[in-house]
Amino acid sequence: MANQLGDNLKTLTVDHGKEFANYNLIEEQTGVPLYFAHAYSPHERGSNENCNRVLRRFIPKGQPIDEITDDELIQINWYLNSRPLKCLNWRTPIEIFLRDLRY
Repeated sequence: MANQLGDNLKTLTVDHGKEFANYNLIEEQTGVPLYFAHAYSPHERGSNENCNRVLRRFIPKGQPIDEITDDELIQINWYLNSRPLKCLNWRTPIEIFLRDLRY
């Protein structure tokens, strides 16, 4: 994905999950600096936490992800990325992403 975004990807901000244990390798492969949010500071990842809350409407906490079909995941993804958000001046995330990708 980093290759597809090219110069449009400036930084990555992640949490302290084990999937980022090799963060040096991620930085090396992408050429993008990686930053960690402080532990127990969800306000530093506000849009992520909000998205998780909306996601829980479709996937309750504790439900195994492998119980969800690919088609359901595509529908959930479309819902999350096609709803207007106040922080985007009532534009959709996909609209902003595609607009910024052009520039």
